[in-house]
Amino acid sequence: MLADILLFTTLLICLYTDIRFKKIYNAVTFPAMVAAVILNLYLYGLKGGAESIKGLLAGMALLFIPFVMGGMGAGDVKLLGVIGAFMGPEFVWNAFLAMAITGGVISLAIMLRSNNFAHRLKAVFYTLLSLFFRTPKMQILETIDSSTALTFPYGIAITAGAVIAYLLR
Repeated sequence: MLADILLFTTLLICLYTDIRFKKIYNAVTFPAMVAAVILNLYLYGLKGGAESIKGLLAGMALLFIPFVMGGMGAGDVKLLGVIGAFMGPEFVWNAFLAMAITGGVISLAIMLRSNNFAHRLKAVFYTLLSLFFRTPKMQILETIDSSTALTFPYGIAITAGAVIAYLLR
């Protein structure tokens, strides 16, 4: 119960700062990580502490590649780690799946509202195609004006994913 309260308080704070300032602060995530490990260690002993650390590492690992590729910020990675630290590796996996679906739906909605939806959809298609087949180099993404980049604070999807996973557990 206490872990749930601390987790959702952390999520709400990070959601607010991500929407308002486009930043998830270390001053929130690091103490939450430490509190999660200590709380699980206190409540469930060494096994609980180990599960908390596994969840922390699993959560951060799930978003490490998108972070390295520039698709999201380090705060997003740490926030998913916090979710894992409080709730464990199985929960963070479910939250990750719900987060990915939620993020995809939000992204699709943003793309539909954009003026050049067809062009962006073509860029996504060719990007996916290049993952599975060798394709000729194309300059599709470069023709999209970077000043009209369609982004949103991913803390929204992370928080929604955690809430969905919590309600479905």
